[in-house]
Amino acid sequence: MKSTTTLSVLVPAYNEQFLVRTSLSRLFQLGDSSLLDSVQVIVVDDCSTDDTPAVLEDFRRFLSASPHPKISWLFLRHEKNQGKAAAIRTALAQASGELSVIHDADLEYHPEDLLKMVRVFLEEEADAVFGSRFLAAEYRRVLFFRHQLGNRFLTLLCNFVSDLNLTDMETCYKMVRTDLFKSIPLVGRSFEIEPEITIKLAKRGARIYEVPIRYSGRTYQEGKKIGWRDGFHAIFAIVRFALSDSIYAQDTYGSQILGRLNRAPRFTKWMADVIRPYVGDKVLEIGAGIGNITLRLIPRTFYWASDINPLYLTHLERLRPTRPYLHVGHTDAQLGATYPQGLKFDTVVCLNVVEHLADDTAAMQNIRSVLAENGRAIILVPCGPWLFGSFDEVLGHYRRYTRKQFQELAERAGFHLEAMLSFNRIGVIGWWLNACLLRRKNFGYWQIKLLNLLTPVFRLLDPWFPLPPLSLIAILRNPAPAAPGDSATPKAAS
Repeated sequence: MKSTTTLSVLVPAYNEQFLVRTSLSRLFQLGDSSLLDSVQVIVVDDCSTDDTPAVLEDFRRFLSASPHPKISWLFLRHEKNQGKAAAIRTALAQASGELSVIHDADLEYHPEDLLKMVRVFLEEEADAVFGSRFLAAEYRRVLFFRHQLGNRFLTLLCNFVSDLNLTDMETCYKMVRTDLFKSIPLVGRSFEIEPEITIKLAKRGARIYEVPIRYSGRTYQEGKKIGWRDGFHAIFAIVRFALSDSIYAQDTYGSQILGRLNRAPRFTKWMADVIRPYVGDKVLEIGAGIGNITLRLIPRTFYWASDINPLYLTHLERLRPTRPYLHVGHTDAQLGATYPQGLKFDTVVCLNVVEHLADDTAAMQNIRSVLAENGRAIILVPCGPWLFGSFDEVLGHYRRYTRKQFQELAERAGFHLEAMLSFNRIGVIGWWLNACLLRRKNFGYWQIKLLNLLTPVFRLLDPWFPLPPLSLIAILRNPAPAAPGDSATPKAAS
């Protein structure tokens, strides 16, 4: 367990000339904490029309003359007012700390409470910590009853769509692991960002905690900006983000399109049910993603889940505390040095991975190298070169296989082919329409919901459907070395 970390503080500022200097000065106490190795403060002036820019410039000169050894400061400015959410996005893009937190440029929140939130990250496997104004705290300022009703209603509505049990969704103090925060596409405007962050964290399966914080709310005479219109915007935002599955930023791993496929758990269960009879007790899974198949195959005596996507590995690590048999590591199928060293497995599960690799033969040989004698490899690949389309391009597929090509690949790697299973014949129709005819770059949200709904019917009809399969599943055996003088070569099954 780590004892220290680093923190980036994201400060959106708009027309706060009288409070912003005092608010920023309060952050000095973070640099005195033994919990933080360094603190980065990023202030974004969202094109203020009062004297906020001048106050910030004066404060910057003060910092130059009296720097704090553990605190660095960055001041940015929007040339056009874009709203709180845009200011947070601008600041987040510059964040370099392990954790990032939002801090408003007023005096409603107390920065020392941030240290309580940091402690949760150090003591628990937290992905996000919210500071709740409604949990028991040392004190809070008593203000508007109507605002509290509004906050509780919005929190209730957000909890309903996200299946969380938060007490304060609208809190400013949201602290999130920076790599996770940056991997979420934030598109909301102004105060919509509060439900957006919450709902998208929930959809990513983040481990969210709450801690009580103090709150010194302002009256409108004191400069409070949020109004009743923002409440209605928040309601619409909750509905909007509840219906959205845009929860991964575009990256080289195709996380967004794979994230959408994760919204069909019945389809994942179908795949897991097909391969389960061939899975042993000491398993290496290559390309485990966020663990959809993993969770359907465990518990096992020993299960090693691996991937190359750091976001997925972080998610898989969160599964370990309650599963002592589960191990997580980075494995690139093409690089033998990245495989678990000194271990032999009775089963290697590798689904929708080999087609992503330039050297599929090397990958198959690496898989065989970590299998025990007579161990099994379960490999799923896309079938049908004639179906190669826009989805394959977006996902980074090098190829789709024929049965003959897949069998020859297995034999080149030294495997004995036990069985070649056809999987998902009905899916050929949707794939051809979307990827080949319409050349779409992603699966439609409602198409995935429909796939999940109809998967039980597809499972029943699939063996009788008169189409080639969308995928092939090879059950491969690592043969025992031939006995001296035995020149017979086993014939692969077809």
